Amino acid sequence: MTQEPAPQFKFDQQGLLPAVVQDWLDGSVLMLGYMNQEAIAKTLTTKRVHFWSRSRNRLWEKGETSGHILHVKDLFVDCDQDTILVKAQAAGPTCHTGERACFFSRLDEQGLTTGEMTQDAAGGILESVLRTIRARRAHPQAGSYTTKLFEGGHDKILKKVAEEAGEVLLASKGGKKEEIVYEVADLVFHTLMVLGYHDLELHQIYQELGKRFGKSGLRTEK
Repeated sequence: MTQEPAPQFKFDQQGLLPAVVQDWLDGSVLMLGYMNQEAIAKTLTTKRVHFWSRSRNRLWEKGETSGHILHVKDLFVDCDQDTILVKAQAAGPTCHTGERACFFSRLDEQGLTTGEMTQDAAGGILESVLRTIRARRAHPQAGSYTTKLFEGGHDKILKKVAEEAGEVLLASKGGKKEEIVYEVADLVFHTLMVLGYHDLELHQIYQELGKRFGKSGLRTEK
């Protein structure tokens, strides 16, 4: 098979491209930096993220002083070939403030920062649902289904997981895709309730899956 030629990057007038760094496990956008040809080459050869510092006018490796290196899992270029996407595994907080990611300031309707720090930008819909579950546990809300489950205790939550797992089996047997989607969504929600009950984070699940990614063979019985 003929190998595709290397992309012809469209650098700006300073010879730079913006590089978006994304957590390879949950898709969170960790930071934005800039790369020139040298930084791209260094990133590719070392498998660690390198940028070009516009303020210091030199090449630098992310984490060279803090130790919070970004290990490269994959690289992509966009359709216009003027932006790089780096999927990476972070060895510690990415932001210089000590936060996991740099995007923790929400904008209000006027486009102003609200002043509160949040990691709500991290992850996707599953993270958002789990954050709501944890909020309902900390601050019960009248009429909330989630609050009622917590009030019912651990056994009620586990019973719902078992029930929804059975519904998934029946839907799969029936073969109707829309029913399978509906029941799997129910099962996922109630599984998230288990994580919320035990004060666990989805990122812990992603890390466990990350350890298994690319490995074959049966799991060793405990």
